[in-house]
Amino acid sequence: MKVGIIRCMQTEDMCPGTTDFKVAAEGTFAFKDLGPCEIVGYTSCGGCPGKRAATRAKMMVERGAEAIAFASCIKKGNPIGFPCPHYAQMIESARKKLGEAITVIEWTH
Repeated sequence: MKVGIIRCMQTEDMCPGTTDFKVAAEGTFAFKDLGPCEIVGYTSCGGCPGKRAATRAKMMVERGAEAIAFASCIKKGNPIGFPCPHYAQMIESARKKLGEAITVIEWTH
């Protein structure tokens, strides 16, 4: 399956996304139900409050992503220990914009 990943803009300079790529390729953690996945896009939410996340998710789907994953830095706050206060809104907005045919994964590892 082809997956696009959206990450927190505030963690870009602290995390290269290595674990996101690894668990997607292995089909582990949040990708367990999908099996091994190919990452076809990796971008940020666009910065607080994450208004660009849904549009960026749709753009990745238009370019081949079959699922969209929100990186753990957004939901769990890795590595800064501060989960995004706009997380629920971003997920809801992405699901609304993408429709039910696209799987939205709420975390990665």
